[in-house]
Amino acid sequence: MDTLCRSTYPPFELALSIVGGKWKTKIIYELACDPTLRYGELKKNISNITHKMLSSQLKELEKDGMIIRKEYHQVPPKVEYSLSDKGISFIPILESLCSWGVEIRQTLQELSV
Repeated sequence: MDTLCRSTYPPFELALSIVGGKWKTKIIYELACDPTLRYGELKKNISNITHKMLSSQLKELEKDGMIIRKEYHQVPPKVEYSLSDKGISFIPILESLCSWGVEIRQTLQELSV
Protein backbone atom coordinates (compact mmCIF):
# COMPACT_ATOMS: atom_id res chain seq x y z
CA MET A 1 0.00 0.00 0.00
CA ASP A 2 3.02 2.30 0.40
CA THR A 3 3.18 2.84 -3.39
CA LEU A 4 -0.35 4.30 -3.28
CA CYS A 5 0.40 6.81 -0.51
CA ARG A 6 1.05 10.48 -1.12
CA SER A 7 4.62 11.69 -1.10
CA THR A 8 6.57 14.76 -2.17
CA TYR A 9 6.77 13.36 -5.72
CA PRO A 10 3.72 11.11 -6.05
CA PRO A 11 4.35 8.06 -8.23
CA PHE A 12 0.68 8.18 -9.25
CA GLU A 13 1.11 11.64 -10.76
CA LEU A 14 4.27 10.54 -12.53
CA ALA A 15 2.50 7.52 -14.03
CA LEU A 16 -0.46 9.65 -15.14
CA SER A 17 1.85 12.20 -16.73
CA ILE A 18 3.17 9.41 -18.96
CA VAL A 19 0.04 7.39 -19.78
CA GLY A 20 -2.83 9.64 -18.67
CA GLY A 21 -5.44 11.15 -20.91
CA LYS A 22 -7.92 9.75 -23.35
CA TRP A 23 -5.56 8.57 -26.09
CA LYS A 24 -2.21 7.36 -24.74
CA THR A 25 -3.52 4.14 -23.20
CA LYS A 26 -5.46 3.43 -26.40
CA ILE A 27 -2.30 3.84 -28.46
CA ILE A 28 -0.35 1.58 -26.09
CA TYR A 29 -3.21 -0.94 -26.18
CA GLU A 30 -3.15 -1.01 -29.99
CA LEU A 31 0.62 -1.57 -29.97
CA ALA A 32 0.23 -4.30 -27.36
CA CYS A 33 -2.27 -6.07 -29.64
CA ASP A 34 -0.19 -5.64 -32.79
CA PRO A 35 3.51 -5.12 -31.98
CA THR A 36 4.34 -2.98 -35.03
CA LEU A 37 1.95 -0.50 -36.57
CA ARG A 38 2.27 2.30 -39.07
CA TYR A 39 0.71 5.71 -38.46
CA GLY A 40 -2.22 5.01 -40.81
CA GLU A 41 -2.97 1.71 -39.09
CA LEU A 42 -3.03 3.40 -35.68
CA LYS A 43 -5.31 6.13 -37.06
CA LYS A 44 -7.68 3.52 -38.50
CA ASN A 45 -7.74 1.49 -35.27
CA ILE A 46 -8.43 4.57 -33.12
CA SER A 47 -11.22 5.99 -35.23
CA ASN A 48 -12.17 9.07 -33.17
CA ILE A 49 -8.68 10.54 -32.85
CA THR A 50 -7.65 13.48 -35.03
CA HIS A 51 -4.40 13.46 -37.00
CA LYS A 52 -3.07 16.33 -34.89
CA MET A 53 -3.87 14.55 -31.62
CA LEU A 54 -2.44 11.20 -32.76
CA SER A 55 0.74 12.90 -33.92
CA SER A 56 1.20 14.81 -30.65
CA GLN A 57 0.42 11.78 -28.48
CA LEU A 58 2.89 9.62 -30.41
CA LYS A 59 5.58 12.28 -29.96
CA GLU A 60 4.91 12.44 -26.20
CA LEU A 61 4.95 8.65 -25.83
CA GLU A 62 8.22 8.51 -27.75
CA LYS A 63 9.72 11.32 -25.63
CA ASP A 64 8.69 9.45 -22.45
CA GLY A 65 10.29 6.25 -23.72
CA MET A 66 7.06 4.26 -24.03
CA ILE A 67 7.23 3.67 -27.78
CA ILE A 68 9.87 3.37 -30.47
CA ARG A 69 9.53 5.23 -33.76
CA LYS A 70 11.40 3.62 -36.62
CA GLU A 71 11.73 5.66 -39.79
CA TYR A 72 12.65 4.06 -43.11
CA HIS A 73 14.29 6.40 -45.62
CA GLN A 74 12.38 5.52 -48.75
CA VAL A 75 9.78 6.99 -51.09
CA PRO A 76 7.04 7.13 -49.98
CA PRO A 77 8.23 7.59 -46.38
CA LYS A 78 7.54 4.72 -44.02
CA VAL A 79 7.37 5.01 -40.23
CA GLU A 80 6.58 2.19 -37.82
CA TYR A 81 5.74 2.36 -34.13
CA SER A 82 6.27 -0.33 -31.50
CA LEU A 83 6.42 -0.58 -27.74
CA SER A 84 9.73 -0.07 -26.00
CA ASP A 85 10.71 -2.20 -23.00
CA LYS A 86 9.16 0.49 -20.81
CA GLY A 87 5.95 0.30 -22.87
CA ILE A 88 5.94 -3.49 -22.67
CA SER A 89 6.20 -3.22 -18.88
CA PHE A 90 2.82 -1.41 -18.97
CA ILE A 91 1.02 -4.40 -20.59
CA PRO A 92 0.18 -6.13 -17.25
CA ILE A 93 -1.54 -2.91 -16.16
CA LEU A 94 -3.56 -2.92 -19.39
CA GLU A 95 -4.46 -6.56 -18.79
CA SER A 96 -5.65 -5.68 -15.27
CA LEU A 97 -7.76 -2.83 -16.67
CA CYS A 98 -9.29 -5.18 -19.23
CA SER A 99 -10.09 -7.77 -16.54
CA TRP A 100 -11.66 -5.06 -14.39
CA GLY A 101 -13.70 -3.92 -17.41
CA VAL A 102 -15.01 -7.47 -17.92
CA GLU A 103 -16.06 -7.63 -14.26
CA ILE A 104 -17.78 -4.24 -14.41
CA ARG A 105 -19.58 -5.13 -17.65
CA GLN A 106 -20.85 -8.35 -16.10
CA THR A 107 -22.04 -6.46 -13.00
CA LEU A 108 -23.84 -3.88 -15.15
CA GLN A 109 -25.49 -6.61 -17.24
CA GLU A 110 -26.70 -8.33 -14.07
CA LEU A 111 -28.15 -5.06 -12.78
CA SER A 112 -30.00 -4.37 -16.04
CA VAL A 113 -31.75 -7.78 -16.05
